[in-house]
Amino acid sequence: MAAYNKADLERRMKGAVESLKSDFSGLRTGRASTSLLDPVTVDVYGANMPLNQVATVSVPEPRMITVQVWDKSNVTPVDKAIRSAGLGLNPIVDGQMLRLPIPDLTEERRKELAKLVGQYSEKARIAVRNVRRDGNDQIKQDEKKNEISEDEKKRFENEVQKLTDKTIADIDALAVHKEKEILGK
Repeated sequence: MAAYNKADLERRMKGAVESLKSDFSGLRTGRASTSLLDPVTVDVYGANMPLNQVATVSVPEPRMITVQVWDKSNVTPVDKAIRSAGLGLNPIVDGQMLRLPIPDLTEERRKELAKLVGQYSEKARIAVRNVRRDGNDQIKQDEKKNEISEDEKKRFENEVQKLTDKTIADIDALAVHKEKEILGK
């Protein structure tokens, strides 16, 4: 039985695209979104926990995020975690509620975010190329073991390349869309 598995390669390439979408959801575009706080972890109860496990995050208006902390003793750690997350947000503490006004993006910050889009996209492209390399290595091994013919090897390598090209095109399209969104064009 040949070890080359197209479905597995497709699944792994899709994973790279999904990971990219997740990275992009954390990039701020000037609108409030609960996903902005996804990367924030809070040091409470002697462990690092995702923010959404110690508080309720909501968006009451387009330029405001509120964080309702469940346990009064966690308000300070949550405040500290949000401030140190590098998101450029300054919480206003109001009892167990933290209000996070979303500042307007400066041109400089927009350019920084656009650069990040490029970095995230390149990371995803590299992941896809690594999957392609794994697939091609597997195909070559199958041929060496005489499990597939040379014609099949060429056909499989073409399949892998088409899959790679399609996935990279998807990544590029996502990047262009996100960049436009950030730069406000």
